[in-house]
Amino acid sequence: MTLRLLQHRSEDGRRSVIAATKAGAWFLAGATTVRALAARAIAEGITLTDVVAATAPGPAVDIAAELAANRLIAPIDHEDPAHLVMSGTGLTHLGSAEGRDQMHRAAAAAAQSGTASSGAGQTDSMRMFLEGVVGGKPAAGETGQQPEWFYKGDGTALVAPGAPLSMPAFAQDGGEEPELAGIYLIGPDGTPFRLGLCVANEFSDHVTERHNYLWLAHSKLRQASLGPELLVGAVPEHVEGTSRILRDGATLWEKPFLSGEANMSHSFANLEAHHFKYPLFRRPGDVHVHFFGTATLSFSDGVKTREGDMFEIEAAPFTLPLRNPLARAASETVQVQVL
Repeated sequence: MTLRLLQHRSEDGRRSVIAATKAGAWFLAGATTVRALAARAIAEGITLTDVVAATAPGPAVDIAAELAANRLIAPIDHEDPAHLVMSGTGLTHLGSAEGRDQMHRAAAAAAQSGTASSGAGQTDSMRMFLEGVVGGKPAAGETGQQPEWFYKGDGTALVAPGAPLSMPAFAQDGGEEPELAGIYLIGPDGTPFRLGLCVANEFSDHVTERHNYLWLAHSKLRQASLGPELLVGAVPEHVEGTSRILRDGATLWEKPFLSGEANMSHSFANLEAHHFKYPLFRRPGDVHVHFFGTATLSFSDGVKTREGDMFEIEAAPFTLPLRNPLARAASETVQVQVL
């Protein structure tokens, strides 16, 4: 049984959890958040699937209709957004270094006025990618090559499916990144528990990154969105999906993408080990959303997005698409005060 969990908010603000399988979807009686269900599973030493099986089923529900009505929210959240950490890893997928390598070579060539040294040797991105190919899937119990890592934001930057992804007023680009995200809850003793996976749009500013790869941190401090379904249980070896951009209702760009360990240079276990090796990421009660990377970007194909464009990402075994329109936030003036 492939179990998916969704979070629902009715028009009067009431929260509910929906369980979905191939057989259908239904509300879980008395359940209000996925995080509370996961905390119960941890406390009782059972799985999320066990908790769902032990929870009385409520009314059946049409999840596609609820998505269309904007009543599905992100499948994980935290009542205190500061206790939800979003982070990610890059250069993790086979083929993911190509676009980044081209980006950084172009920037180096521009900076060095086309001298021969600008194209000689490997970029830092390519070296990191190849190190991951060699050491990113260690044997059980061994330490593998550490990946590129970045901080994305906290729960205030997590956007619901269907809601706009807003780039800051100062952003130079707003670009999609179709990928998988791991969802985790830290147990009372500091143990990280993976609840499952979501399809995700790890929204970034690729023009800023292209200017200088040391600005990767700046380019990643953006909103992100999760698809409405949390896939519970075993991690799929192969995930195949489609990423597209719609403009004025027509398809502007479309491309398939691959994920899952069969298409990655790192194992999920290795990426998790290098994230949770830091004690500050093992604070009991915190939620973590960790983006696992992608090899497919419209930016690499020369697409320039603009406000109003619609990002759409879909991938089996998820049954609902993730759609978010592109917006730009209003300009802000921040004045630091001296006390």
